[in-house]
Amino acid sequence: MSTDDPALTLVVTAHPDPGSLTHHVAERLVADLHPRPVEVADLYGERFDPRFTLADRRAYHQDGGYPPDVAREHRRLERAADLVLVFPVYWWSVPALLKGWIDRVFVNGWAFEYSAASGRNPKLQWLTTHLLPVAGADSDAYERHGYERALRTQIECGLVDYVGSRRGVTAFIHDSEQPSATATAANVARAVRSVSEAVRAGDGAGASAGSASPGAARDVRGV
Repeated sequence: MSTDDPALTLVVTAHPDPGSLTHHVAERLVADLHPRPVEVADLYGERFDPRFTLADRRAYHQDGGYPPDVAREHRRLERAADLVLVFPVYWWSVPALLKGWIDRVFVNGWAFEYSAASGRNPKLQWLTTHLLPVAGADSDAYERHGYERALRTQIECGLVDYVGSRRGVTAFIHDSEQPSATATAANVARAVRSVSEAVRAGDGAGASAGSASPGAARDVRGV
């Protein structure tokens, strides 16, 4: 790839049903980013093992010798300028599969380095991370109970900031199980456009999703 070519975007999904709204959102994002290069990591389709094993623990403490599947994910991320996590919100957090991917991939020695003498040294400064959470509840419930703030704290502060990645756009798709396919399509279009515009601009500014024109209505119910 020449320096004039657009940088790669890695889209990571975590949903077992390829016909789900989560996968539809990822597909819409890929289409919206065309002709920019995009790679999709379907963690269910690829049967990624989320279990943090003894081999992972040894690699964590030795700063290397990562299991082959983890090393593969590192190579994927090293090719990317933007990472987009597209996931259904389970219990106000990410699904277990995506959490396991984070646990195993964003490890000491690669995503950051830590020692008692020097403290933490983040290592993923080249990467901008965007979030596309697909939520069943409406935005009022998320604001009233602090659910959005809780998820942002977990992922934006606990992961993105910790490894030195730049914060991109976090665009919630609320009320994803409403009966109106037209309203759902409008929410999807708004969120996808917010992320794709940030990727194209190359400047994730930590903004929330803005408004966008709704796409064609279709039945995309089911987070």
